[in-house]
Amino acid sequence: MNPAQTDRLFAGSIPQLYEQYLVPLIFEPYAADMAERVAALQPARVLEVAAGTGVLTRKLAARLPPEAAVVASDLNAPMLEHAAAIGTARPVQWRQADAMSLPFPDASFDVVVCQFGVMFFPDRAVAMAEARRVLRPGGAFLFSAWDAIEHNEFAAVVIRALAALFPERPPQFLLRLPHGYHDRAQMAADLARAGFAAPARFHTLGFVSRAASPRLPALAYCQGTPLRSEIEAIDPARLVPATEAAEAALAAAFGSGAVQGRIQACVVAVSR
Repeated sequence: MNPAQTDRLFAGSIPQLYEQYLVPLIFEPYAADMAERVAALQPARVLEVAAGTGVLTRKLAARLPPEAAVVASDLNAPMLEHAAAIGTARPVQWRQADAMSLPFPDASFDVVVCQFGVMFFPDRAVAMAEARRVLRPGGAFLFSAWDAIEHNEFAAVVIRALAALFPERPPQFLLRLPHGYHDRAQMAADLARAGFAAPARFHTLGFVSRAASPRLPALAYCQGTPLRSEIEAIDPARLVPATEAAEAALAAAFGSGAVQGRIQACVVAVSR
């Protein structure tokens, strides 16, 4: 498989491992923050794009009043099915949908929100234009994207460990997509191309990521993301050695017991 085939492949055991390891490691604090930002806008209808296994969906369902409708969408059926199986504090609508061509009427939502999904869109400006189309006038589009990998310590260590293990073909998924869209000027340009005329508001937000052992972030990144598919495309027999190499590098950098490392992202808000 080439990267175009593996980078967006959230299938097999990846959704379960993603939810079990990666969500508490890096996504939970950003979901809580984003839910507060959405709630402050007092929306009647919210569309979540690229909902994944539903970490933000669950926060929105708990934080927004019962009368606020939440539609959670994702292109990837296995991820959305896993999210629906976990469930939410109150009913939400689950909808398989392509962010590049949303199946919703114009001006049908007060807020469109996307947590760590914009990096995966083949044409980000097209997806942003779709978000704008389904927003009512005055509505808000909020999204988050990981900052450069050097500001995200666990990911940086993992990618260096794998580069040493696979010197002739280093796995680059983390650099290509999760940490490949962090230039604020590019984000502003894409929003302008999408038709957003109001200036976007950018907020750099950092947290400390914690795990009980270096084994957990190694599993999270190597087996709970499409990095797994990239490793297996090189050699299926080397997934376990790759995970072990990442674990050893994390232990060398952060210790063999409980570990912690910095994570950092950009949260963006713009009005229609």
